[in-house]
Amino acid sequence: MSLISSVTKLLLPTGLLISGLFSVGAQAEDQLKICAIYPHLKDSYWLSVNYGMVDESRINNVDLRVLEAGGYLNLEKQKEHLQLCVRWDADAIILGTVAPDLYYDSLRQYTGSIPVFATVNQLVLDDFNRTVLKGEVGVDWYWMGFYTGEYLSQKHPKGSGETNIVLLPGPKSSGGTKPVIRGFYSAIKDSDLQIVDTLWADNDKELQRNLVQQAIEHDDLDYIVGSAVAIEAAISELRSVNKSDQIGLVSTYLSHGVYRGLLRSRVEFAPTDKMVEQGRLSVRQAIAYLNGEPYKHNEAPIIEALTPNKLNRQVIAQSLSPSEYRPTFYVYNENN
Repeated sequence: MSLISSVTKLLLPTGLLISGLFSVGAQAEDQLKICAIYPHLKDSYWLSVNYGMVDESRINNVDLRVLEAGGYLNLEKQKEHLQLCVRWDADAIILGTVAPDLYYDSLRQYTGSIPVFATVNQLVLDDFNRTVLKGEVGVDWYWMGFYTGEYLSQKHPKGSGETNIVLLPGPKSSGGTKPVIRGFYSAIKDSDLQIVDTLWADNDKELQRNLVQQAIEHDDLDYIVGSAVAIEAAISELRSVNKSDQIGLVSTYLSHGVYRGLLRSRVEFAPTDKMVEQGRLSVRQAIAYLNGEPYKHNEAPIIEALTPNKLNRQVIAQSLSPSEYRPTFYVYNENN
């Protein structure tokens, strides 16, 4: 089966099989069609972004097509997805890039004149290619790292005694990991926190579990700080070796598993950049642009700090998809 045919035959939430999805002219000319591209749907971060986009598309009665590359290392696959969006005759493309500068001098080569809206991950472009970028949604992940480090540095200020940390940031190629590290280091520079190791891997549960096992081999380890996938793996791994009360867990972002860890006081801290809200904002930007309505070119939700004693319900609703929600790849306007 060809790439196009394999991608274009996907299950709708109702279980119906749609074929010929990318045929031009399959829908009415006035129906807005938005194509959204993600790095992956391996963790609940992007699942929550997906929920926000899907729900907002249904509210606004537009068609939404979702493609995911399967990981931050799959650069060529994401480029193919851009081409599929063009073949589908998308009116707009919402792009969560797998690497900030991947399309620096080539975005228009893949998208032509279709308006592009960057979501979550920063999209770095030269002046020529930036002309098709019509909106951006996302926070500066430097501050996600900074607030995480600030929480720990306030607990362990200078003179309080050396406190050892292993960092599990996720994949090196991810757009957010480097600013997270910079922000974290900036926040802890005047504390007694010591980074004894930094271990990298893609946000895959088994890969991160292997890193957690490697991390807890360090003597006198006080904290594991890392991606939500790493922290989720660490919760169960520490429980299995009876070290839950010895090693603290701090996440650099929120997920469903991290949220459950906060509820049970197994996770001490996590910042949230409100993923559901980011998905909604990206769809609203695209709709406003296509309808010729005013909108903010740059949108960034306020980052909220979460602890077991600070779990605002509204913030959680803006951050996490419902527990029963599953990835949705196509929203079809049934009235069309």
